Amino acid sequence: MPLKRWWDGAHKIAGASSVRGLGVGAEQWLQVASDVADSGGVLHTLWASREPAGDAAVYGAYLTDLGVLVAELALPCGGESVCYPGLEDIFPAASRLQRAAFDLSGVRSSDPDLRPWLNHDAPYEFVRVDGEGVHEIGVGPVHAGIIEPGHFRFSVVGEKVLRLEEHLGYVHKGLEQRFTQLPILQGHRLAARVSGDSAVAFSWAYCQALEGMSGCALPPRAAWLRAVCLELERLANHLGDLGALGNDAGFAFGLAQFSRLKEDLLRAVSAAFGRRYLFDMVVPGGMAVDVSTQAAHALADGVRAVCTETIELRGIYDEHEGVRDRFTGAGCLTPELAARLGVLGLAGRASGQARDARVDLPCAPYTELAVAKIVQQGGDVAARVAVRFEEAQESGRLVRRLLAALPAGEHAVTVAAPAADAIGVGLIEGWRGPVLVALQAGPEGSIRRCHAHDPSWQNWPALEYAILGNIVPDFPLINKSFNLTYSGVDL
Repeated sequence: MPLKRWWDGAHKIAGASSVRGLGVGAEQWLQVASDVADSGGVLHTLWASREPAGDAAVYGAYLTDLGVLVAELALPCGGESVCYPGLEDIFPAASRLQRAAFDLSGVRSSDPDLRPWLNHDAPYEFVRVDGEGVHEIGVGPVHAGIIEPGHFRFSVVGEKVLRLEEHLGYVHKGLEQRFTQLPILQGHRLAARVSGDSAVAFSWAYCQALEGMSGCALPPRAAWLRAVCLELERLANHLGDLGALGNDAGFAFGLAQFSRLKEDLLRAVSAAFGRRYLFDMVVPGGMAVDVSTQAAHALADGVRAVCTETIELRGIYDEHEGVRDRFTGAGCLTPELAARLGVLGLAGRASGQARDARVDLPCAPYTELAVAKIVQQGGDVAARVAVRFEEAQESGRLVRRLLAALPAGEHAVTVAAPAADAIGVGLIEGWRGPVLVALQAGPEGSIRRCHAHDPSWQNWPALEYAILGNIVPDFPLINKSFNLTYSGVDL
């Protein structure tokens, strides 16, 4: 197979299991992408870098059945004339990634869409829809409540949506530059704040890359405790979303009950780990704190109680005619379209895309846990709700299993700073989907480059398709069923 030829010729990259790198030329850059697509793989992320001397490079990381393949295309010094072949015709998600890469590095692709993505000083031309009775509704970028900024431009006839176009990146935080200002042994704290609802996933991915570069052997107890925290993060987010989805369907009872259950879970987490949300819990070499046997038993009991009530609430959601009517058929994303767009994570699994890094590319301790991969075919709000309900139960099972068999030993070891120019890649299946951190060490314990990727980059465009043919009042419900991050794409 063509893909296996590339894989066999690539070199191993430190960090996550089954990650390989490959230097390519311009023609090979496109051929690798085409071969990955033909094999059923997806573009996970794309980023570019430019050295002070002017030399540049662009990187594409692909999720394949063999593992993560990172293609590197070196570009000669050329100032603003630096250009590489765009991948948007092969992977639609590449377009926004390429535009963001240009805004950050000045390295441009051949993509004809030259609109800036992160530079909001420039005017932004939305695609216009012409026709009798068509008008536009602009929503955002400032929203009610505490939601982060993002602009949504609807083209509608009456209330029926003909087109939706998003423009994000309003809080350009300068994350990639900020990483380079931190010691490499402290970068995990910033990684945890790429998207706060995925703090465990991002900090674990960062530490996984760092530990691989440093040759650090993670203690088994630390790995198991990290998995506990990751599944607790998944469970907490699913509980919050299930309540919000009930509320958006006009069922305030659901919001009240799931808010209570999430609070119960957060209190149990706080009793075990000393904090409600698990920022800075994953650290280089292991965990910031250990968990006592008594605390582990209490946390397992708390999780069991939450999951038991969640089963009862699912029965109520399934039997409630009004909720069922709002969920079923709304925001449908067919498996065929999801595959074309490269949709990842829970949104992908709700549309028949059977990818879960905990199963497909597992790291310890997931290699021992036999995680159930939850997949639905419907692709609508009801399918995404069903995935959340089932994944919540699976996360509860995993937490109890992990806590019942925590290995003895240390919960953390010392990590040495890696050698300059060492490269590592971390990949962790967060609650929203797979997060990736690509890390390159600089001299004397510094960071030369760090790229953090959230699967929302792939899934925001899918939301634009899912809303088509629906009515404007259903957008909050459909949007919440994806619940994508704004912060995670505001690099």
